[in-house]
Amino acid sequence: MRKRTLIPLLIAILLLCVLGVMLYLRAKAPPEAARLLPESDAIVFLNLKPVRAATHFDKTTLQRSPDFQHFIDVTGIVPERDLDSVALAFHRMPDPNGPNGPVAFSEVFVGRFDGVRLAQYLHSLASTEEPYAGRTIFTIPIDGRQLRIAQLGYDILAASNMPTTEQIHSMLDRSRAGALSTPGSSLLAARYHEVPILSEAWGIGHIGLPLSSDDDPNFISVLGLQLPLRTDTDFVASLRYTAAAHVLSGGAVHLRIEEFAPDSTSATSTVDALTNLLNLLRGISAEQAAAQQPPNPSNDAIQSILNSITLTHHDDRVLLNANAGIDQLKALTTTHDPAASPLAPSSFSPTSPTPAPPPSSPPARQSPAPKPHHATRTPPAASN
Repeated sequence: MRKRTLIPLLIAILLLCVLGVMLYLRAKAPPEAARLLPESDAIVFLNLKPVRAATHFDKTTLQRSPDFQHFIDVTGIVPERDLDSVALAFHRMPDPNGPNGPVAFSEVFVGRFDGVRLAQYLHSLASTEEPYAGRTIFTIPIDGRQLRIAQLGYDILAASNMPTTEQIHSMLDRSRAGALSTPGSSLLAARYHEVPILSEAWGIGHIGLPLSSDDDPNFISVLGLQLPLRTDTDFVASLRYTAAAHVLSGGAVHLRIEEFAPDSTSATSTVDALTNLLNLLRGISAEQAAAQQPPNPSNDAIQSILNSITLTHHDDRVLLNANAGIDQLKALTTTHDPAASPLAPSSFSPTSPTPAPPPSSPPARQSPAPKPHHATRTPPAASN
């Protein structure tokens, strides 16, 4: 009797161990959307599901353009409701003055889509259609660029505005190979293990490329302020919700940015320069908060977030950490126009590093006549 009882128990324990290992490996593996991206200089990923659950941004009333509303009416896709995750690849362009500017993009969108309605919509815009790997690639001309879009599955879209078809073909090939057997790009293999587990958003590689300064394209600029960081700097950045350490305040969002400097001397110089800049911003923020009467919760939140930032370096690595409580984030979002928030996009920008919904539609047609084989209408122009 004892043996008969022991054997099923051992089998159950073994199965639980195998299941635990599989769940751990799945948690450590890159998201499927990121694994489908082609070779690139940088990758950014955003998991919208937990963000939507925490902020309920899908319930926010947005002011939509007529073109964007037409896209929703035709396809039935409401981006803030239907998008679950977005992965973007940045490609440095050899000619920064070309149609794509300094950076081109490839994207993978995961969510809930009506494939038939979306295909009809893309067909109405496409100048050419290419069958490849059992799928159809729709090519849509936009401001001198060629945006290529393909449905990889019932819940996955791929897009790229690179001049050649190599990138969209690569994503289709990876999708056909199967999610589990697709390791992803060389950048993902080299850097993803540096991303903290359970990060809702992260970026690896030269993620500063779209933030090049107008004064000097070789340096990163944020809100018009040029930073002492080059656009080809190698980063690993992540956003992660941490509840345990901030239970009383409802949790906090932890920002972690790690720079891989060429050497220890460069790392020290970066920390010194960023520390001086941070002290300057803290001083300006403190003056604004003191002058604001009555006190503005938004200014107080900014001041608290700036004060939470720490800068350290070890050998050739520079590490920035910052925390923002849920109450502070609410103060920031309620003070500003929700439509301007990156969590509530008002238009699709296939050439923008900001996660966005599938492309918005052209102005409504004046005639129900069939679409010509070489349509010239395009979605509303997207900002780079």
